[in-house]
Amino acid sequence: MFSKSKINDPGPKAAEATKPATPETNAAPKPQSDFKSGTTPKAKPPASVLSADLHITGNIKTTGDVQVEGTVEGDIRAHLLTIGESATIKGEVIADDVVINGRIVGRVRGLKVRLSSTARVEGDIIHKTIAIESGAHFEGSVQRQDDPLSGKSGQKQAAAASGQPQQATTPAGDTTKG
Repeated sequence: MFSKSKINDPGPKAAEATKPATPETNAAPKPQSDFKSGTTPKAKPPASVLSADLHITGNIKTTGDVQVEGTVEGDIRAHLLTIGESATIKGEVIADDVVINGRIVGRVRGLKVRLSSTARVEGDIIHKTIAIESGAHFEGSVQRQDDPLSGKSGQKQAAAASGQPQQATTPAGDTTKG
């Protein structure tokens, strides 16, 4: 019938009585990173840089990114390859993304190939998409392929494999089907 006043109760019970009732899940705050931990991608490592005073004779192969400022005599295969303005490559270059600011003597294969205004390329470029800035020097042929990294040469092989007839032009200008 009568109850004791809560004002006279010792410390913790009095504090609990004045607080509104809240669920225990809110009592202990969760770290904010819990939902991100499964969805956050791994941090991408920085590009490997081959400095201007470095001269490499041999092939380079990586799944990462490479920035070349020096000289390489050999083939390079990478995910993202950046050729610096002072760089010279003598060999084949294969990468998903190729950014050329320097000099390449050899074949270039890439899904995305970009020649900046300071680029100097002597060789063939096989690409899916290409961008050539004004001022770039290029001597060779350009060929578009859906999969330029595969190493297969060309549309003629694709047409032959699909069984489609090819058209050829004779010296007189007549078109014949093969």
